Amino acid sequence: MTYRNRSRGQNRCENRAGRTAPGVVLALAVLSVLASGCGIRTTSIPVDAGAAPSRMPCAIAGKNVITQTEPGVPVRIYLLCASGLSSVERAARIVKGTSPGNRVEIAQGLVDELLAEPSSAEREAGFTTSVRGPLVVSGARKGDPEGTLRISRQPEDLPTAALAQIVCTLAESESSESTDGRVVLGGPGDYPARGYECGPETKRTPYAEVPTVDPNVAAPSPVAPAASSAASPESP
Repeated sequence: MTYRNRSRGQNRCENRAGRTAPGVVLALAVLSVLASGCGIRTTSIPVDAGAAPSRMPCAIAGKNVITQTEPGVPVRIYLLCASGLSSVERAARIVKGTSPGNRVEIAQGLVDELLAEPSSAEREAGFTTSVRGPLVVSGARKGDPEGTLRISRQPEDLPTAALAQIVCTLAESESSESTDGRVVLGGPGDYPARGYECGPETKRTPYAEVPTVDPNVAAPSPVAPAASSAASPESP
């Protein structure tokens, strides 16, 4: 008796489902229609449309190109942005007129910029830094390859992204015509200095191991502030 009293709509749903069972190819389309007519809640199937577009431009426009308010020497450093390395221009606290041969003072000024927290304009553009202090730069020791810079922490003990920032900033601190993308770094201990290379892959994946090179193959040129197209910052 219960079977005879079932609603017509319920019987139609069962009959429809029975007829569409053999149609495997059209199953998704047919069952979706049946479900909406038989009181069955449908579920949405997520579609992979790719990664959402980044809101971080990794670029600072107009008057904020040089982000430091204090006057200084225009330099270019590398910060982290959108999982890669991107360059920004700063006014480093380096004494004006410093000779390009005074590598330690110039390198310390560049490292100090990496240690500084990004400005508000840089943060809005998505820039961060992984370099943490204290970090002091000193010159080569006896037996070091020519052009070696030593820092107060062992380079290989630094976070990989921080080392990538330091390597690319120092290796490309000259004009692009003369740089070879390499820098020789050592630590405070007796470990030998190692050559590091900043290439396109390091800039794309700074969290991967920074490539090393033979420090004696091609000694890097002296570090000097990067040439900048921007004018020197005005005093506040």
